[in-house]
Amino acid sequence: MALRPIDNALPTTTPERPKKQPKIAVATQKQQDRAAAVNGENQVPLPSSGDATVDYVSSDNLKPLSDPEVQIQSLIEDLNSKNWIKVCESLNDARRFALFHSSLLFPILGNIVLVVAKTMKNPRSALCKTAIMAAADIFNASGDKLLDPETSDAFDGLLLQLLLKASQDKRFVCEEADRALGSMVSSMTPLPLLQKLRVYVSHKNLRVRAKAAVSLSNCVSKMGLEEMEQFSLAELIEVAADLLNDRLPEARDAARSIATDVYEALTKDAEQKMELWQSFCQSKLPPIHALSMMKIVKP
Repeated sequence: MALRPIDNALPTTTPERPKKQPKIAVATQKQQDRAAAVNGENQVPLPSSGDATVDYVSSDNLKPLSDPEVQIQSLIEDLNSKNWIKVCESLNDARRFALFHSSLLFPILGNIVLVVAKTMKNPRSALCKTAIMAAADIFNASGDKLLDPETSDAFDGLLLQLLLKASQDKRFVCEEADRALGSMVSSMTPLPLLQKLRVYVSHKNLRVRAKAAVSLSNCVSKMGLEEMEQFSLAELIEVAADLLNDRLPEARDAARSIATDVYEALTKDAEQKMELWQSFCQSKLPPIHALSMMKIVKP
């Protein structure tokens, strides 16, 4: 009997099946796709000519608005636009109003401050930085008006956002926020601002605590003995003692500065300066903290 040709015989080994993608990888890919879809929905399409860029204009290079009486009417609406480039342009317009047309800005100052603080929360760095620059110009133009009852709550929100931005890892945002906090301190009366900052030197976030301590220290450096007493010398030295034990060197440096300023104001006209300082510290602080404060000041 003739044998069947072996050409049509079944292979002795089965072909290897394609490997399935691990479930974890599949899930991760799906998550990435969903995230991309969500981000795509929230992003404004860029101009077809190429990637959009934002120029950060210094205050010195800003110019007055051509028709401020008309443009002020739509400023709030423009600041709330869904087009982020439009918002950046409107923030620069807000800066122009602050610098050149402040009388038109003041009636809506509280609303402007609320929008600026909200924009700082935006994850887009260009928006965040431009909002911080706007805050600095508003501080320089408005000063103590931000502490008025009708704007005080809005200012509280702005202050917190600045402290948070000054505490983050993005260096160029952090540095801009530091400059804005500096403008805030230099443009406002120290005593009421000190009362605003006091709560943040006990913040649970150690970076926020340190940034608040620096601003508080800068406020104290502008105060005389009478203003310090109005705030409370005892509370100032207690704040300094607490910050001296903080984890961040920035906070500890602020503590030393506060203690030195209190010492100089308290002993300005005293003959026995160190004796007065020692008596003051021992009467206001526990012994171990009093000793730390006395060591800061050297005769």
